[in-house]
Amino acid sequence: MSNANSLIILDFETTGLSPDQGDRAIEIGAVKLENGEVVDQFQELMNPGRPVSGFIEDYTGITNAMLRDAAPCKDVMARFAEFIRGENLVAHNASFDKRFLDAELQRISLDYSGQFACSLLVSRRIYQTAPNHKLGTLVKYKGIQSSGSFHRALYDSQMTAQLWLAIIDDIQHQTGHTQTPFTLMQKIAKTPKNKVTEFIGKYSSAKI
Repeated sequence: MSNANSLIILDFETTGLSPDQGDRAIEIGAVKLENGEVVDQFQELMNPGRPVSGFIEDYTGITNAMLRDAAPCKDVMARFAEFIRGENLVAHNASFDKRFLDAELQRISLDYSGQFACSLLVSRRIYQTAPNHKLGTLVKYKGIQSSGSFHRALYDSQMTAQLWLAIIDDIQHQTGHTQTPFTLMQKIAKTPKNKVTEFIGKYSSAKI
């Protein structure tokens, strides 16, 4: 059984919203958790082969000057594929990051074996009274200390990791279980919000 507190949490910064429209990754950041502790991290800028827009420069703080001397995407992604080898993966709004991970690795004929879970989807079900479920809002909602700038890949992955561990802790308090399987988090993400309390109750009683 894979535990939800031993995996890799990642975040991409990109030139736009869709690799299907030709957008590329410009930064990858990730932290590796083992039993709820950060044991390793990965962060690199990558040159997408063309200039990024002024909007992306302002949004991320990543400038064309910074990217000019960065390694090309193919080199960075080859190193990242090795970093995530055999690990399950989490991202906040995972569908976005998974699309870019898949697209960039496909370009260099590499793949990964881990499964994805989405901290955004899980948080919508566990923290239904939060003002919204943006990463920065949830960090404040849970009282997680933060001192960096959001929309940089490593910092966002670090904050997502702290949020993910807080979610796990809250689920364990609700269930009375001391271990949280990764598959449970995936199931919670897919459970309708009005059914989550019932679902967790059944899990607490070991009926699922």
